[in-house]
Amino acid sequence: MEAVVEAEDVRKTYGETIALSGASLSVEPGEVFGLIGPNGAGKTTLVRALTGTTTPDDGSVRVLGDPPTAVDRHRLGVLPQDFSPPDRLSARELLAYYAGLYDEARDPDAVLADVGLGEAGDTWYENLSGGQQRRVCVGATLVNDPEVLFLDEPTTGIDPAGRRTIWQLIEDLAAGGTTVVLTTHDMAEAERLADRVGLLADGSLVAQGTPEALVREHGGASRLTIETGADPAAFADLGFPVDARDGAIVVRDVDPAEIGTVVDFLDDRDLAYTGLTWAEPDLEDVYLALADDAERAGTDRATDSATGLARAGETA
Repeated sequence: MEAVVEAEDVRKTYGETIALSGASLSVEPGEVFGLIGPNGAGKTTLVRALTGTTTPDDGSVRVLGDPPTAVDRHRLGVLPQDFSPPDRLSARELLAYYAGLYDEARDPDAVLADVGLGEAGDTWYENLSGGQQRRVCVGATLVNDPEVLFLDEPTTGIDPAGRRTIWQLIEDLAAGGTTVVLTTHDMAEAERLADRVGLLADGSLVAQGTPEALVREHGGASRLTIETGADPAAFADLGFPVDARDGAIVVRDVDPAEIGTVVDFLDDRDLAYTGLTWAEPDLEDVYLALADDAERAGTDRATDSATGLARAGETA
């Protein structure tokens, strides 16, 4: 199956800032691909390269089999992170304006209903809440019924109910065959929507896979958090790995069936506690682990480079 979106070893610098240092990805038809990563990791730059709004310094990008700038704009929908349409148009007028840019377009009222704003069509954009404004912006990317949709942090500022409306909309679009590439800082969003996730850190994709596979490989162990002021030394013979945190003890590698063993240990030693919380690793744990690894690797490279320059100066 031919990929709909492809990037191979994409590099981009802005002056001395390295935005992308060799990013590669491939997105299949009808797939939702989620890009996650810290601020400044290069997510927006990669999306701009994929949509043809910035030109990579090196590497190749193809969308629907062609360079992005050669793709018929009717086939794409793009929601940038910063999108500020005219304030003094109603939500319906804004969507009608964007619909008018295409030979064939969807009915603005139908799009408003899709993004959960069927009752707000006559409200000026400036009078909508921040979350409603963002939903209108999402709607603007849908008026041409695109085959490929790029969404850069689509639910930023949207309340929980509106977020779920957008999530359901994205799921429905993907089920209908639309290919979606989205960036997000919301790990719950990525875990729910994305068929595969790519973690971008230090300008490159350091891991890709289904959320489940990434959690298995990088998420770490399950953990039982005990809210207690007891001395961590009292847990030395518990039989599980233990970490001390402020006001808590975190017990790792505990299965749900073994929680009773830990409770018996506490009771037998009269160790007071105010709460127990068991949790499995999730995508946020993956994010934190891999982003931390990438940051340490970047720091090590910078240190090695600085050391090399210093030594070169000493021998010059």
